Amino acid sequence: MTAPFEPGERVLLIDQRERRYLVKALVPGELWHSHGGAIEHDLIIGRPEGTRVRTASGMVFTCFRPTLADFVLKMPRGAQVVYPKDLGAILVWGDVFPGARVLEAGTGSAAVTIGLCRAVGGEGRVVSYEIREDFHRTASANVEAFFGKSPPQLELHLGDVADVGVSGERFDRVVLDLPEPWPLLGAVGEVLDPGGVVCGYLPTTIQTQELVLAMQRAGYEQIETFEILHRSWHVTARSVRPDHRMVAHTGFITVGRRTADGPVSDEPGEAIAT
Repeated sequence: MTAPFEPGERVLLIDQRERRYLVKALVPGELWHSHGGAIEHDLIIGRPEGTRVRTASGMVFTCFRPTLADFVLKMPRGAQVVYPKDLGAILVWGDVFPGARVLEAGTGSAAVTIGLCRAVGGEGRVVSYEIREDFHRTASANVEAFFGKSPPQLELHLGDVADVGVSGERFDRVVLDLPEPWPLLGAVGEVLDPGGVVCGYLPTTIQTQELVLAMQRAGYEQIETFEILHRSWHVTARSVRPDHRMVAHTGFITVGRRTADGPVSDEPGEAIAT
């Protein structure tokens, strides 16, 4: 059983039409105002998740702690946020596991960063680089807002990921959310263990083509590109039909595995480079 809501916690309020509202912090004595009337924070504090509260005008809201997907869609944005549908695919197809060492560039608004931290757990490590100072500030604030503080397995850097090689650290997985990730494949290859997975996230076909061709030249294998389309369905006792709106294309996900021997030579009898 989960603990009751406490002061300072975020709470997701869902009205009778399934509209969602995020209250950033519960504060004793304060009010949250909506088009349907105000709700006293004290009506929520000390109550369990799933509690229903009613405004003076009669509108009912159900109270839950926000999921990661809820938080990502509502959090402040610097860079374009990675949607939950893509975030899940990045974690699964990127094969991010508990205890993994993950290198990320760039941090952006930290949607992927937060997901990576939860996936690797306390025994893992996430090192994330962001070259823009404003994005770095937003990402740091979003991480602290979600976890309460920056988790010990996370290291956020303001700077260029190309500098990571000087640390001598090795990684199991690499996530690249940059407009032009292909020049970094050399630096990534120096710190990524053989068999490690590189996952790139790009919005256009031209960028994706450039990345895939560069990965092929660099000797990566099992390269695959795909997109995720999310269509919800309206289900009632009288009908089952797709909703009128869907979240279609947001970005292309490309994954590939680093080989131990580099590109395969086209010359017969020539040794494979190591």
